[in-house]
Amino acid sequence: MEEVRRPRGRPRKPVLLQAEPGLARLGLHERAVQRLRGLIVGGELPAGADLVETDLSAALGISRTPLREALKLLAAEGLIELRPNRSPRVTELRPGDVAALFEAIAGIERATAELAAHRMGEADLAGLRALQTEMEAHHRAGALAPYFALNHRIHGLIVAGARNAPLRDAHDALHARAELARRRALGRRARWDESVAEHRAILEALEARNADAAGRLLSEHVTHTGAALLAGLCPPAATDAA
Repeated sequence: MEEVRRPRGRPRKPVLLQAEPGLARLGLHERAVQRLRGLIVGGELPAGADLVETDLSAALGISRTPLREALKLLAAEGLIELRPNRSPRVTELRPGDVAALFEAIAGIERATAELAAHRMGEADLAGLRALQTEMEAHHRAGALAPYFALNHRIHGLIVAGARNAPLRDAHDALHARAELARRRALGRRARWDESVAEHRAILEALEARNADAAGRLLSEHVTHTGAALLAGLCPPAATDAA
């Protein structure tokens, strides 16, 4: 079927909420949240794009009531902006916001890595080793999408390995914005290459039960990712002033 061109930011048809693994048991607004979050993080709905409710309702196959609930949740995650008397839009990555976001994530993940170095079991570490091996294979193949998915799982496993619910909740609150920003940064090949080596060093520190090194390395890894993204968002003079 020939695709109809639509204005920038408007979703395309066919229906996006057709049965998909993992979404079937969720309510309509929860399914819409997951689908729209994936489209935003994946770049299919670009930063700054207007989200027209009538078009979204038709594309997702839901009424405007669950759609509005989904948009409120995405706004709480920082992925979209709700504007009075105007269409919502996908949040743009602004240098000041990015700097603050990665500062917060670096602090949280440093704390989780320090705790995880003592609290992760051997099965947890074996799982991380397997993911690292698989991730490096995707890097060698130049397959960014599966690499990115594993990158997300690795960060999540380290946070979970801390066995600290408040830290996990704080990390979850920033999760969606962090993944959007990380994906943008990993689009730069030089940063992608560095990221693989940094992940390997973090794993080695966790395996050695070296809490100080694990925390420092993970914090530096997050900081480097933020710096790579900032470099792409603004020219050097503006980056220095941020």
